[in-house]
Amino acid sequence: MPTYLSPGVYVEEVASGSRPIEGVGTSVAAFVGFAPTGPLNDPVLITNWSQYIASFGDFTDGYYLAQAVYGFFNNGGTTCYVVRVGGAAENGESDASKQLTAPAPTRLGGFHVAAVPSAATGTISVEVADIEGGDKTAEKADDRFKLVVKIDDSVVESFNVSIRKNTRTYIVTQVKERSKLITVTEAAPAGQLVRPDNQSVTLAAPAAPAAPTADGQAIGPEHYLGDPADRTGFGGLEALDAITMVAAPDLMSAYQRGAIDLEGVKAVQLGMIAHCELMGDRVAIIDPPPGLNARQVYEWRQETAGYDSRYAALYYPWIKVFDPSSGQTGMIPPSGHLAGIWARSDAERGVHKAPANEVVRGAVDLHLQVTKGEQDLLNPIGVNCIRSFPGRGVRVWGARTLSSDPAWRYLNVRRYFNYLEESILIGTQWVVFEPNDHALWARIRRNISAFLVTEWRDGALFGASAEDAFYVKCDEETNPPESVDLGRVVCEIGVAPVKPAEFVVFRLAQISGGGELEE
Repeated sequence: MPTYLSPGVYVEEVASGSRPIEGVGTSVAAFVGFAPTGPLNDPVLITNWSQYIASFGDFTDGYYLAQAVYGFFNNGGTTCYVVRVGGAAENGESDASKQLTAPAPTRLGGFHVAAVPSAATGTISVEVADIEGGDKTAEKADDRFKLVVKIDDSVVESFNVSIRKNTRTYIVTQVKERSKLITVTEAAPAGQLVRPDNQSVTLAAPAAPAAPTADGQAIGPEHYLGDPADRTGFGGLEALDAITMVAAPDLMSAYQRGAIDLEGVKAVQLGMIAHCELMGDRVAIIDPPPGLNARQVYEWRQETAGYDSRYAALYYPWIKVFDPSSGQTGMIPPSGHLAGIWARSDAERGVHKAPANEVVRGAVDLHLQVTKGEQDLLNPIGVNCIRSFPGRGVRVWGARTLSSDPAWRYLNVRRYFNYLEESILIGTQWVVFEPNDHALWARIRRNISAFLVTEWRDGALFGASAEDAFYVKCDEETNPPESVDLGRVVCEIGVAPVKPAEFVVFRLAQISGGGELEE
């Protein structure tokens, strides 16, 4: 209290009893992967795509970090941290910057045909044949033919094409739009283009790139997991409290190149989940291995990836996006786009809203069109499906964690509790070292109740009234003398979170008509 020594009017500033609790951010992602340039094992704050390019370089064919970050910003994300793993190669260039060497093209009539780098494993061959049906001589005269693409003598693509530029079946256009395995370019001037003779040619395979390395050694799970003391891998993210979601999209590119096997994939994903559980304020976004059908991903989830965690979510299948590095569309793991969707849903509706029934921006197609029957198989085991609906685009159609506990089944419940816990933790720091008495307990109750009332009014808590939605207890019962003597203040909070309407059932009944209307 101030001391007054002379008569007069004095004005004092006093702290009010109310200390408002502000909600924390929920939309900061962390990505761990490969990039051509940039600092190693040092989390870099990125707030837009231009910053990412300046720090880590542009799209790199065959690697997914850039595509994941681009998809994050394209889907509504605003802030992320990027951790680059993998060291410099002997020539000073990053292994991630090594592009697949394009194979020498093969001459086919007036055209060059070549295999797409990393398009497939196996021997690719191309066969020129007459179009089935009709007069073969007339077909040749009309400059039309069938182009058949095979892998290990099995037909995987087939096109009816023409050498005429002014037709919709022009060979260059058809192959560019529809083929995932080959490219066709003109090898002669337009006036000298000729129909290839009926033949079969084997295409030269592209040179396989070296597996990503770090300090001269092949990338392994330890490079992802890192060390908290050295601030490497996931360990480097422990010092960043703002992060709320973690993804490792390039784990799958390492798997595709043979640097990590399925057991290594499991080890990294378990490490990512363990990191999120340790921190308690973030959720891991898990990608499945590439190329799996619904039955295979079911078996992988049941037999290999039997994760049981409330701090992880798994999405399937992979999505097809345009790849600026190759000029074609390609498949990528969905984790980066999903992180952006989480951020967008949080901004538009709130973290209490399940991030589902949301359009995946930038997705032109899916690796597999998941059917309702297949989702009936996958949804109960925590595999969130991404599906394509006619007239509604590609949408996220699942919002579950990988937990077997029904209380933590839904992703929005887990993320909302993370939000509440962090908001209350930060908003009540003023309590430390205050006199531990009834006045303090009342102030704590008042401040937390005011925060939860706002959450209830925003639709985040379930209940017709605030009393039904939550309770806050901080009194003699939660703070007996022995607890006070130990310097503790215990406040018990109970909330009723809203849960998503996952199964919407309309019950229709047929009734008899003809009754008289009552006035």
